[in-house]
Amino acid sequence: MKQLQSLSRREREIMDIVFGASSATASEVRDRMPEAPSYSAVRATMRILEQKGVLKHEHDGKRYVYRPTLNPSKVRKNAIEHLVNTFFDGSAASALLTLLERPGTTGLSPEELDRMAQLIDDARKEGR
Repeated sequence: MKQLQSLSRREREIMDIVFGASSATASEVRDRMPEAPSYSAVRATMRILEQKGVLKHEHDGKRYVYRPTLNPSKVRKNAIEHLVNTFFDGSAASALLTLLERPGTTGLSPEELDRMAQLIDDARKEGR
């Protein structure tokens, strides 16, 4: 998923907003940006994202409504892979421990703990 790794910080920010909303106009994206550039800059960036193949648009009257072209679960997996490789030398265990040890982490539900235990058991059986 090299498409996402080649995005600028501003492009990633816009993609985060569009993914979160599942679709958005340039105006809606700009309204959700903490330090928004001009409307024209947002439109231009969204046009670039469309050229890169990560957004597509549909007409809604005079407005363009943008949607991501990528599967959100694939994007999440790619983001996690990039994070683990970049900041944790490829160690999923280190990444998980960091997440679990951070202050303010909300408690895990019994179902989440059971799921983690099952994944750990599966990894042991597979020799990972």
